Amino acid sequence: MPTAYVLINSDLGSDKSIINELKEILDSESGIEYYVQGVYGVYDIILKISSDSVGDLRSIITHKVRKINKVQSTLTMMVIDEQENL
Repeated sequence: MPTAYVLINSDLGSDKSIINELKEILDSESGIEYYVQGVYGVYDIILKISSDSVGDLRSIITHKVRKINKVQSTLTMMVIDEQENL
């Protein structure tokens, strides 16, 4: 199953509202599994997202996650499927 980790930088103090919005968006998508958590460090939020389709995954990240108000930047890392079970 195609999977990506998305590291998110947000406006100061907006991490809770962004996490709630991510949950609303992703709960409404079919065929999506995700885990989202606030973190300390360079990034504010980490999102692990999986989909049946790599195209759907890219579309959700590009057109929904990155468009959330108060998201400053993202870094997306796609998992190499062939190495997933090593």
